[in-house]
Amino acid sequence: MQIENGTEATRIENVVWRKSSRSNPNGNCVELAGLPGGHVAVRNSRHPSGPALIYTPAEMAAFVQGAKDGDFDDLLAAEG
Repeated sequence: MQIENGTEATRIENVVWRKSSRSNPNGNCVELAGLPGGHVAVRNSRHPSGPALIYTPAEMAAFVQGAKDGDFDDLLAAEG
C-alpha cells in the first residue's frame, strides 16, 4: 500500500503511534509514527482512524527546529 497524505491512519500498518509526554492528560493531541525512509505520519488522537498527514524528514526537522526556536509561540492561546 502506498502511504500518502490523507491515507486513513488505521490503514498504516506496522507502525507505533506515539505522542508527547507533554500532551493533554485527556488525550487531545497529535500522534506521530515513523515510516520507512524517514517519513513521519501525523494523526489526531481524538480521531485515530481519520486521515494522516505525511511529512518528509526535512519537513519534520524544520518544524521541530521552528518549535524549539519559538516560531509558533504566537499561535498559542494565552493561559490564564
